[in-house]
Amino acid sequence: MKTNIKCMKIIFKRFLLSVLALGLFSCDYLDVIPDNVPTVDHAFRNRNEAEGFFYGCFSFMPNFPEAGDNPALLGGDEVWYIDPINGMSTRLWYIAQGAQGTNTPLANYWASKQNEGSGTGQYGLNGGKALFTALSDCNIFLENIDKPFDLEDYERTRWVAEIKFLKAYLHFWLFRMYGPIPLIKENIPVSEKGDASMRYREPVDEVVEYIVSLLDEAFDDLPVVIENLTTELGRPTQTIALALKAQVLTYAASPLFNGTAEEPPAFSLIDNRSLELFPQTYDAGKWQRAAEALKAAIDFAHENGHRLYDFRESSPMTAASLSDATVNSMQVRGAVTERMNNPEMIWADFSSNTGGLQQACFPRITGGNNAGQKQTWAPPLHIVKQFYTKNGVPIEEDRDWVGVDLLELRTATDDERFYTQPNQQTLQLHFDREDRFYASILFNRGRLFGCGRVTDGTLWHYYWKNSGGQVEMHTSTGYLCKKMLNYLSSVGNDGTALSIDRYPFPLIRLADLYLMYAEALNEAGSTPSGEVYQYVDLVRRRSGLNGVTESWSSHSLNPDKPLTKAGMRDIIRRERMIEFAFEGIRFWDLRRWKLTEQYMNQTVQGFEIVSDDVNQLIDVYRLINIYPLRFEKKDYFWPIRQSVLLTNKNLVQNPGW
Repeated sequence: MKTNIKCMKIIFKRFLLSVLALGLFSCDYLDVIPDNVPTVDHAFRNRNEAEGFFYGCFSFMPNFPEAGDNPALLGGDEVWYIDPINGMSTRLWYIAQGAQGTNTPLANYWASKQNEGSGTGQYGLNGGKALFTALSDCNIFLENIDKPFDLEDYERTRWVAEIKFLKAYLHFWLFRMYGPIPLIKENIPVSEKGDASMRYREPVDEVVEYIVSLLDEAFDDLPVVIENLTTELGRPTQTIALALKAQVLTYAASPLFNGTAEEPPAFSLIDNRSLELFPQTYDAGKWQRAAEALKAAIDFAHENGHRLYDFRESSPMTAASLSDATVNSMQVRGAVTERMNNPEMIWADFSSNTGGLQQACFPRITGGNNAGQKQTWAPPLHIVKQFYTKNGVPIEEDRDWVGVDLLELRTATDDERFYTQPNQQTLQLHFDREDRFYASILFNRGRLFGCGRVTDGTLWHYYWKNSGGQVEMHTSTGYLCKKMLNYLSSVGNDGTALSIDRYPFPLIRLADLYLMYAEALNEAGSTPSGEVYQYVDLVRRRSGLNGVTESWSSHSLNPDKPLTKAGMRDIIRRERMIEFAFEGIRFWDLRRWKLTEQYMNQTVQGFEIVSDDVNQLIDVYRLINIYPLRFEKKDYFWPIRQSVLLTNKNLVQNPGW
């Protein structure tokens, strides 16, 4: 499939007619097509040419594990990078630093090849791809796919369904970023001039209904499962379509898109038709609709073999020799980084390369290693604190942690050897935490399963160091992200000979559907139901935690919290932030919950760690303020580039920009 996509990208650059049909921007067009530029008829003259166009449409999909393409990786508060940098694009990191603007927006997916003058190929400026061009190309495909004489009906039917799915997803991607968007149902004829060629943004509810309708139309003609695992992994299936539909409806029901009790409403946007584009009143029925869609997606996934990942099943021989602590830590890490044998993965990006992301997470374990380990993907202190204690409740709510100094040094015992290097000191904050903490966070004097060592007796221990003066290769916070590192990626015992074992980047996991379902049920009802607890507890128990009500009643300062709708709302949100840490989900969740102002108006903190003796046995942790985050209400939605607004008077800028 990678070879096909590479070829298709080359072919696709030739199809300039797609821009002519876009109709979003006012442009002057050539009257004559040069002889060396194929027409649409040429593009669909046979199956081979049509297949090229088909894969060309999918080549516009975002490059999900690439920080310079996916704003959810570095654009929020979950990871802090370094400056100067090495090895990965940090252009979208500047979103987190408040550098977004209307002249050249960062992650500009509201783009076309024509209107982004200095963009190249399918890309616009400052990250982002030309998704409106992609949607126009999807329409060209649907209008012309009946032309190839040698295309079998069954394949044509499937391709049409897949392109409809793609249209739905690209509209959803734009919807999350911009809110109300133009709906590219059909291409505007080239003959249209003036106002007739200028599209409007459509109201939120209409956008959602159109996306859902595309997924419903596509469903019957998508395969139930992928049978050709060699060439078709990652292509849409019925399960993926149901999961995406459920996700779309969950976003539509969430506070950002579902009206408000605020006076005046948080967001209002009226265009030159006097049409309000944001819902102004809350609709509880949207949560019920989302819950029904989520249950349908979950049931269908179960029927087709999806279940929560279990390291004992995927790697039975390795797991058999490991402690429960190590296995529990691998449950969520493996659910993300397992390459093939992963029944939890509903949808993943098999075409992109996670090698760069893993290099950024990879620690320089020994003093002399320089084989490509960047050790730059650094969680801030507030992310380290968000994980539960071993009792399954937040640190700030745990009765056992009252009066505990989180920054006090403590010496690890042999009983703690699976988490921390025995007889070594590290912060109290790093002890007695849940296993997802140890799966996700690599801390000074912490242990690391994998990287060539896959038995409990040979685990690496991580000692933070300044990489011999290489400023561009160090953790800015004193921590590293362990979770996104495949345990089969390895280095030699001397820290050299780096080998990266790539994995498909997760887009939707079954655990995501479980927690969204619990959220939707909780919001739809007046008090939490048994199913709310059931689906949250399924995710918790997989990593060794007790159920919600048991954990809170036994250990929390607020034992009745799970019994109320507001309490369970808070618990479910915290559960999502923990379970999906570093997967690009928190970025969008905080927005749809309308909580980004709360979380991103704080200072990024970490530790400078130095040794106070020549033998480097005792460390001194110096708490440092790294960057003061700022997030305004306008930042919930992306700005439309100013030049686009000047060429299409029917478009209206997002609030605050």
